[in-house]
Amino acid sequence: MIRIVMLLFVIVVIVVVIVGAAEMLRSIGALGPLPDEPREILRRRYASGEIDEDEYFRRMSGLSQDW
Repeated sequence: MIRIVMLLFVIVVIVVVIVGAAEMLRSIGALGPLPDEPREILRRRYASGEIDEDEYFRRMSGLSQDW
């Protein structure tokens, strides 16, 4: 019985470490941008031709301003 509990504990620790590492890498941008970040949405809209270059740069500059 103790072996099963220890095995489950080790599995939980491994999962927590993997999830934590993935979140840390994502937060520093190592895994690429999140798909719903405003800049990434603009990049996709510009790449698909939904907005033109002027609109893209205007909106990107608006995102970079500190309000």
